[in-house]
Amino acid sequence: MIVRKTTGEAQSLMWDGDDLVDVVGGRRWGPDGVEHRAPLVHGLPFDRGLVSSSGRFTVVYAERGTEALLLDGGRPVRELGRSRDHAEDSDYPVALGTLRDGREVLVHCPDEYNVLEIEDAESGERLTLGERTPRDVFHSRLAVSPDGTHLLSAGWFWHPFGVVEVFDLDQALTDPAVLDGRGVLPMSPATDAEVVSACWLDGDRLAVATGEEPLDDDESPALGPQRLAVWSLSESRWLRRSRTALAIGTLLARGDTVISLYGHPTLIDVDTGAVMAEWPDVEVPHKDRSYGVDDLPSPVAALHPDGTRLAVAQPEGIALIDLPGRGGSQVPPRD
Repeated sequence: MIVRKTTGEAQSLMWDGDDLVDVVGGRRWGPDGVEHRAPLVHGLPFDRGLVSSSGRFTVVYAERGTEALLLDGGRPVRELGRSRDHAEDSDYPVALGTLRDGREVLVHCPDEYNVLEIEDAESGERLTLGERTPRDVFHSRLAVSPDGTHLLSAGWFWHPFGVVEVFDLDQALTDPAVLDGRGVLPMSPATDAEVVSACWLDGDRLAVATGEEPLDDDESPALGPQRLAVWSLSESRWLRRSRTALAIGTLLARGDTVISLYGHPTLIDVDTGAVMAEWPDVEVPHKDRSYGVDDLPSPVAALHPDGTRLAVAQPEGIALIDLPGRGGSQVPPRD
């Protein structure tokens, strides 16, 4: 691991080839570690950013605010917004993705906290027009599956309690009311514990982490508290369910492993739940859920597309971690 010095803590990190970019702070670092100023700085009120898999589109946003901005190749395209309802207590719901037909889309909640909308990223055309009957759920940590077929939301409902939902995007483009239902995951027996985070492993599998709090349910839970599990959409069942004593924060997928960002980065085998490596000298916020009045910021980190390197923002630099192995092999499922 090496730490490259910066002129201030990065508020967003994205890989552009072997360069690192902080689109919010308007800086770029080449492989030599030299810092360069970008032509545009997207500062306050924005404090976080994300980039599309193609690298073309970027969103900068206020994580606990209502404002965001869509960029096309660094050029501002249009302003975005969300409901003020609990915006100060919940991370901004936004994702960029690519549909099966190649269209790049923006997914967010521009009108109401519980209404997901899909827009063509280039034109701004709303693709989810129609009558809606949303449930009372706050969407957050949105992510389009790598194959463009499904949408993940790791949000929460009041009182509060974390949940995971997955929606079929092909169906949603035909009938937007699909996004107002419970999606393709059964609430029971899928998970009977509070979900704190989730991420796509590939187009079929998602990793789900639960916290300490179970549902108030008399039935035996299928996925209890303090678990890291893998769900298969095609098989509609848990492939893996591992008990873990770790608090698992933001998850980054890396083949058959995940990187947990809670306190410090930890590389975990999703097959067994075992810790493969960890870096306690690299500090990140102790944040697991996407909501809460404590308003802890989300970690700023970027996994290189080839899965070999992890960049993590530090107060006075960027930690660059060489990750062991690649973790991309498939393992026959077992429970």
